Amino acid sequence: MATERSTPRPPGLSTQAVHGGEPRTKDANAIATPIIQSATYTFADTQEIADHFEGRIEREEYGRYGNPTQRVAERKLAVLEGAEDGLLFASGMAAITTTLFAMLSKGAHVVVTDDAYRRTRQFLHQILRRYGVEVSTVPAGDYERMEEAVRQTTRLIFSESPTNPYNRILDLERVAAIGRRHRVKTVIDSTFATPINQRPIEFGIDLVIHSGTKYLGGHNDLLAGVVLGTADLVGAIRDLQGVTGAVPDPFAAYLLIRGIKTLALRVTRQNDNAQRVAEFLAGHPKVERVHYPGLPSHPEHAIAVRQMRGFGGVVSFEVRGDLAAASRLVDACQLPRIAPSLGGVESLIEQPALMSFYELSTEERLQVGIKDTLVRYSVGVEDADDLVADLAQALENV
Repeated sequence: MATERSTPRPPGLSTQAVHGGEPRTKDANAIATPIIQSATYTFADTQEIADHFEGRIEREEYGRYGNPTQRVAERKLAVLEGAEDGLLFASGMAAITTTLFAMLSKGAHVVVTDDAYRRTRQFLHQILRRYGVEVSTVPAGDYERMEEAVRQTTRLIFSESPTNPYNRILDLERVAAIGRRHRVKTVIDSTFATPINQRPIEFGIDLVIHSGTKYLGGHNDLLAGVVLGTADLVGAIRDLQGVTGAVPDPFAAYLLIRGIKTLALRVTRQNDNAQRVAEFLAGHPKVERVHYPGLPSHPEHAIAVRQMRGFGGVVSFEVRGDLAAASRLVDACQLPRIAPSLGGVESLIEQPALMSFYELSTEERLQVGIKDTLVRYSVGVEDADDLVADLAQALENV
């Protein structure tokens, strides 16, 4: 009697982070992906040129069109995200702006949520408007308003989940369904989540963007961005990147590959640490409100539980008092460093009112939803007990 063969179990995310996208045997039998530090690539003869341009062989030609080290990073990220293809950029904003330029033209319309990253909204409202692109901003989580905002000329719905800085969680299935009903592409910046905590493509989202500078790199030592999705969509963006030249250098791609190998370990620890920090802050009398999707008090906690494996490493919270009170807290912290960015092994802390919105008045900041008392804490991989103890002593200054 013949025995049935069992279906192989797909590898877990940590295994994919270590091995995914990389050939088992590498150049010079190296265990690490080599850095191919070259701006241009030679051809054996003119026939090889013809074979390359007519698609009979795949190979590199010139650094602006790709690099072997870059290709490994792209394949690894595509495997992790469950995407057909990926394209690496010199920064997260390069990934966002090139994607928007590639998918939009004069007369097109975009729907964006109000809690998206400041520079993304700035690019949409200030730069793309000059080129005849129309933009509608809707509240994050208001799906009726989102669908009402869609027009005949709408080409994209763009958001983040979790959002920056308030950790709003979008119901990705609902966003994707709106896009399908109106034949509109959906794009999610999933930087805060990483593929370890959430894979938007599984919920029907068309394109996923990450700032690789953050969790993917994980050590605050590189700039990178990536867009992931179907081969057709990513291919169209790749064509524009070949013109604009917003490409990563080989060493940054190497550092990114190295960082991704420990991504699952780091994010799991940061999830746990952030949950501890959020729970401590939620029970402290000098804290007005905590914005963390792992807390039952978060307005989209149920959505987060349904579509995320972990709740992320960023905890935003509001202290009681004013701008000066929040500053006293930040200055009194001994473990986190005061700095922009997030996602590294080191904890970082900042006041968005001072770091990203310094040039605006209090009234102008409130119009875009940034309170003077808001603090954003990017939780690292330190011991959770130490992070909590440090916050406890710092809150004595509020």
